Amino acid sequence: MRAAVLHEIGQDKLEVLDDVETVGFGPGKVKIRVRATGLCHSDVSAMNGVLPQPAPFIPGHEGAGEIVDVGDGVSGISQGDRVLVCWLPACGQCPACKRGQSQLCLAGFMNAGTPNFKRPGGDVFGFAGTGTFTEEVVVDAGCAVPIPDDVPFDIAALIGCGVTTGLGAAINTAKVEAGSSVAVIGCGGVGVSAIQGARLKGAAQIIAVDPVASRREAALRFGATEAVAPDELADAKQRITAGEGFDYVFEVVGKSATARTAYETTRRGGTLCVVGAGAMDDNLQLNMFELFFDEKKILPSMYGGGDVLQSYERAIALWRAGRIDLESLITHRVPLSEINEALDQMRTGVALRTCIEI
Repeated sequence: MRAAVLHEIGQDKLEVLDDVETVGFGPGKVKIRVRATGLCHSDVSAMNGVLPQPAPFIPGHEGAGEIVDVGDGVSGISQGDRVLVCWLPACGQCPACKRGQSQLCLAGFMNAGTPNFKRPGGDVFGFAGTGTFTEEVVVDAGCAVPIPDDVPFDIAALIGCGVTTGLGAAINTAKVEAGSSVAVIGCGGVGVSAIQGARLKGAAQIIAVDPVASRREAALRFGATEAVAPDELADAKQRITAGEGFDYVFEVVGKSATARTAYETTRRGGTLCVVGAGAMDDNLQLNMFELFFDEKKILPSMYGGGDVLQSYERAIALWRAGRIDLESLITHRVPLSEINEALDQMRTGVALRTCIEI
């Protein structure tokens, strides 16, 4: 079958091959025929080594498709069911799950070290234990979440990661209050979803911050009240908040430099919500006096900071009601054979989300 493979960490292009096979199917597993998958910045971060991932590997974790086979012991899912891929399934048994923090369950991460593909030359891993830049993938049954018939595969794929992450950051983690002021730094698919979440919660001012003009323009369509380039943020802070800072600032880039800017842009007593996934050796520096004196809340948000199954259902309900716009998040579409074009669209910032149709 066809799949897009990264042979070595640090390479900037994927090779689309037709000699890849799935492995690992058996009890507790399902095989999914992938129909649509989004390109998320985390895929690029894994390719360049920012996020740890063994190679060779198949990127992709934001996917949807149909069940083609079900292993022994799997219940609730049948051949032919339409599903989205959950890259971080909850085991339901660990301390994090029992505390109601299933987004912190580590069971799904254990799959990342087990290859679920192979080629004639050896094993191939799937990114984050999934790997959706392929025609078929074998995953734990918990990774396959049934979706209603009225939800298209491309929309379901977005809900599987970017939409859930961005909406959840605003709704679950930061708990944006009505009438508040918000700044979102980084306005790709996740950032725009955070903007939509802040709008849903009734934020009065939502400032989108991004260096790419097309993304700033898009952010206005999704609910931002103003959009500025990074070098205009200080002026916006002064003009909108009289220099005090915003009530909520979302960092959706994953770099210490932007996190530091976000901290400085947050008012005393306000909330900095860290959504971007960064490198282990990129350290954010805060001095102990400012940490104490400013009393700013620093809230990391992992996968939307809440129960992902509930978050999926909420996103679908909001989409059906016309309260969030998911169709417009997909600005580009390419076949799997043109996956490197999708990577270019991501790196240059021209795309909010590129859908790879398989």
